[in-house]
Amino acid sequence: MAVQDKLYHVLGAKQFSRSELEELFAASRTMEDVVRAGGDRRHAGRIMTTLFFEASTRTRLSFESAMNRLGGSVIGTENAAQFSSAIKGETLEDTIRIITGYSDLIVMRHTEIGAAKRAAAVSGVPVLNAGDGAGEHPTQALLDAYTIQKECGSLDGLSIAMVGDLTYGRTVHSLSYILANFKDVTIYYISPENVPIPPSVKHYMDDKGVRYEETTDLNAVAGSVDVLYQTRIQKERFPSPEEYDKAAGQYIVDAELMSRMRRDAIVLHPLPRAGEIAEEVDADPRAAYFRQAQNGLYIRMALIDRALQAE
Repeated sequence: MAVQDKLYHVLGAKQFSRSELEELFAASRTMEDVVRAGGDRRHAGRIMTTLFFEASTRTRLSFESAMNRLGGSVIGTENAAQFSSAIKGETLEDTIRIITGYSDLIVMRHTEIGAAKRAAAVSGVPVLNAGDGAGEHPTQALLDAYTIQKECGSLDGLSIAMVGDLTYGRTVHSLSYILANFKDVTIYYISPENVPIPPSVKHYMDDKGVRYEETTDLNAVAGSVDVLYQTRIQKERFPSPEEYDKAAGQYIVDAELMSRMRRDAIVLHPLPRAGEIAEEVDADPRAAYFRQAQNGLYIRMALIDRALQAE
């Protein structure tokens, strides 16, 4: 985790080394035991603020559940763009300075790339990035990697197809950076032509020596990968309806596609889905996306615990 003014912030996926990831995954397995035991009180009296300028279900609620299961309390807003002083013109920096006086930890989602780093620069408490526009979503990538490790046994030697909106899909950016820590990984970036994986991600993967291939043909790849990571075509991030229409509906995971996949492969999705995975797939044991969402609780418990212990 990034260290700034002796605080532990989680701002982006590049900050994690392999050893840090392995420690975090081990801590997350411990948190599964904590949940099964009904939680504990290790952070009683500590307060977490959730500051969400963008809509969320899984991320916000799993963070809030995580803090509650660790004995802490939660304050915040799920629509900070409307229900905070931002609507009155207050800067993000001033908002963070104020919240620092009210809580021990800030979890923030924002519409702007780099907002989490701006917040951390003025915060007196740890900041956890819960998504910054089309930039990164590091805690999602951590739970994705944790899920892959649990389901596949290892992150080394895997082939992974990332499918859908790869330009604006911050989850695939962060997951790519996480996977670069592991050996013999191959990534297939599969997207419509108007939303390819950004050059900045490819440059990072080149620097780390990660094998990757860009293609528009999901059918040609589906039968050979260990993990199919499907993403939503994010209508709200496209510059125009016309650009969205060019990308929408090109890749659907259905029973026919599943029949081409290996018996030991898994399907992941950061959710929410919007038609790109048919409901008929849910009953397939290879459909791991609801297990994936559950793993978000354990990862975020581990992150909260580490951040609060480091203060």
